[in-house]
Amino acid sequence: MPVPPGNSTDAAIVVRGLTKSYGKVAALRGVDLEVERGIVFGLLGPNGAGKTTLVRILTTLQPPSSGSASVAGFDVQRDAEALRRSIGLAGQFAAVDDQLTGLENLELVARFYHLPRVEARRRARSLIERFDLVEAGDRRAITYSGGMRRRLDLAAALVAEPEVLFLDEPTTGLDPRSRLDLWVAIEELARGGTTVLLTTQYLEEADRLASRIAVVDHGLVIAEGTASELKERVGGRVVAVQVVDAGQLDQTAAVLGRFGDNPHVDTAAHEVSVGVGQDAGVMAEVVRVLDNAGIAIADLAFRQPSLDDVFLSLTGRAAEDADFADVTAAIEGGTR
Repeated sequence: MPVPPGNSTDAAIVVRGLTKSYGKVAALRGVDLEVERGIVFGLLGPNGAGKTTLVRILTTLQPPSSGSASVAGFDVQRDAEALRRSIGLAGQFAAVDDQLTGLENLELVARFYHLPRVEARRRARSLIERFDLVEAGDRRAITYSGGMRRRLDLAAALVAEPEVLFLDEPTTGLDPRSRLDLWVAIEELARGGTTVLLTTQYLEEADRLASRIAVVDHGLVIAEGTASELKERVGGRVVAVQVVDAGQLDQTAAVLGRFGDNPHVDTAAHEVSVGVGQDAGVMAEVVRVLDNAGIAIADLAFRQPSLDDVFLSLTGRAAEDADFADVTAAIEGGTR
């Protein structure tokens, strides 16, 4: 059941049995989720897995096909108007007006929220300072770099001082320096008590920022926990073998399959990896078996699992291997 407005639950977001279909394509197939207040919660999955569809429903931009959801105690359908006053949203592409200055963009958003002109200006200047845009505040946004535009978009999402902030792949397309700057800003928001729901396909992003992570695949939440808890599901450490001859990758995968389930073949890196136990002694056995099979090793590693290893162990493929063009096309068609 949806959480009624004003409920004292510790959950900022509650989702029960949520589905969304576009014609014959099911973008969400029964999502259940709870996000506690004051944390960064990561939705991790490839493009087309259903992350953006879920965000659009939770921010009242689309109705669900079935199921229920509430944000900040407000039902996404019954209390949509009140809910919008309690949330902020920054999407994959910065929604700024190129012909306005940074300050003017923020003042305009503040006026949309019916803030008095003096308060709108005060809040805009405060956010310009907070996101290190003071020197560019009086310049038109068309002159901003990608990272600056994304910071301005994030500032705009905070104008109404939302209780819950939705960030839908906010660092997509940014250079490493700009991505790091935005990570720092998101971390500061969480320390200030804002609940942040972050969707991302960047594994290192979820690992760094999110207190809890839900892995989404084909419109379902297939795993949830802290980064450490998810990594433990791999079953220990990971052996990664880089071979000299790419023609021996399949043979190497067959060999490593004796030590763990679902070996992953990375043809570009000439590497095969598999989750194994904690015993470092397995390395000697791996080397012995590969040598007996006549496989030349270029490099060998025994390491802690990554979130990419988690996704691989859960789905049988790496996140970047996923192809959901049909889902993406259906979603785009359904939102026009």
